[in-house]
Amino acid sequence: MTPLPRRTLRQYLTRGTIGIGLLMTLQVLCAAVFLFDILSSVVGLRDRPISWQLREMIELGAAIGLITGLALGAYALWLVLGERNHAEASLRRASGEFNDLLAERFAEWGLTPAERDVALFAIKGMSTAEIAALRETSEGTVKAQTNAIYRKAGVSGRPQLLSLFIEELMREPGAGPLRSDSKPGSRAARREAA
Repeated sequence: MTPLPRRTLRQYLTRGTIGIGLLMTLQVLCAAVFLFDILSSVVGLRDRPISWQLREMIELGAAIGLITGLALGAYALWLVLGERNHAEASLRRASGEFNDLLAERFAEWGLTPAERDVALFAIKGMSTAEIAALRETSEGTVKAQTNAIYRKAGVSGRPQLLSLFIEELMREPGAGPLRSDSKPGSRAARREAA
């Protein structure tokens, strides 16, 4: 049995519902002390007053708890904002890499400018009719262009075309490009299997 990994304060505050729950519970309890004190004097819940030393200690503890909760909450917010910024930067980098990969593969396959447009729209998930409307051409022309794209890429359809790019983006850095003719299900792979 594998031991559970130890979590850091950072992980508890940003990902752990237990950590955030404890933080909120601490703040609620500390606020409740002050509310109870105010309500008890207004409504008259206490028959006997407590000593001023005990009262000061309780209020000091509650104040320290609220300040601690505020500090930990600010720290958690700072961590989450940092992680968000990192994720956005990674997404921008991946988007740029995807655009570079598209341009590289389109050039490698020798796509015409019209075929590049159609391939890009097809990868975005647009239908043949939508692509034809955007390009102000007939659906037959778009179908002919998509067939030429699939033939040049060595795939049989849109899902395989998209999976070429997804698989290449998921490959380890330095592993080299994934060739469309080495992809399972491609014409070259089917010829080798026959």
